Order: sequence, then structure tokens, then C-alpha cells
Amino acid sequence: MTRAWEADPSALFKRRLGKSAKELGKRDGRDDCPDIWQLDNGDIAVIGRDLTAVYRPRLPDGVTLAPDERLVIIPGSMLSAAKADIPDA
Repeated sequence: MTRAWEADPSALFKRRLGKSAKELGKRDGRDDCPDIWQLDNGDIAVIGRDLTAVYRPRLPDGVTLAPDERLVIIPGSMLSAAKADIPDA
């Protein structure tokens, strides 16, 4: 079965959207930094905590996760800080 969209593993990181975790005070000096990046093909990469197992049993009706998908959580302030970098549809 062909999917309507497929991630392109050859896409490269182009630019950060919003501010870094350090700029937002969401980093404690370790290697665990959430982030949002636009790839050179226009897709978005989100680095966050993998909470797939926690949220899978309580997904809203109509929301599904494929076996190769993960639900990640990032700080709300990080997405808010990226708003100016995200074009309108």
C-alpha cells in the first residue's frame, strides 16, 4: 500500500525553527535538548521525548500511529518561539 506521504531519509537539516533549547532555558547542560528543524525538502524534524507508549492507549478518536511512527513531546514554549519561522499554509 502506498502512503500519501513518506519521509525522505536523504533530506538534510536546513534551519532551526524558533529558538534553541538553551535560549529558552530548556537545557540543563546534558545532551537532552528538544528542537525543531526545517529540512531542505520543506519537511519538519522534531526532537523531543518519545512518549508513544504512554499516549498510544489514550489517543483521540481518529488519531492513529503507524508502527514506524513515534509521538514526541516538546515544550510548548519551543513551538511558540517557532511560530514566526513557520509560514502560513
